[in-house]
Amino acid sequence: MILPIYLYGKAELRKPTEPVSEGELNLSELTDNMFETLTVAEGCGLAAPQIGLSKRIFVVDGSELGDDYPECKDFKQVFINPEIIEESDEKATYSEGCLSLPGISENVVRPKTITIRYQDTDFNWHEDTYTDFKARIVQHEYDHLEGHVFTDRISPIRKQFVKSKLAAIAKGKTVSRYKYKK
Repeated sequence: MILPIYLYGKAELRKPTEPVSEGELNLSELTDNMFETLTVAEGCGLAAPQIGLSKRIFVVDGSELGDDYPECKDFKQVFINPEIIEESDEKATYSEGCLSLPGISENVVRPKTITIRYQDTDFNWHEDTYTDFKARIVQHEYDHLEGHVFTDRISPIRKQFVKSKLAAIAKGKTVSRYKYKK
């Protein structure tokens, strides 16, 4: 089922999320719906707050980016109760966009490499290190779990440039190619 994506201005996007407990959610159905929603919206990541669920879960699918970012070719994964446990000092700048902020993209500086600890859908723990664009996707989605959006990480001058666009999205004056919730 395709779920509506919550847009900038919805309070759910600014709340830090709660851990997922085993047996609490139908994870198979939820993650299938999240991946289907992500595919239709043509994104590479979707966090639970973006569908109105205040839980620590996000999905990524970077496979469509494989031509430009080879490390993402087979990168399709579910992250439950993630915690970034290490970040590199080396930073990288890329242009980011977000399904919850349609029509806005800005350069964001983030650590080039991260190590993250998380659970899979069977609640087994994993610890993985990601670099380059994989790390970028994971950090972007992780921010949603903490109540942040990517524009929180841009320079003050760039924030002034996007302020009116963000206000328009928050007021429901936006158009998107996917199902969304104002």
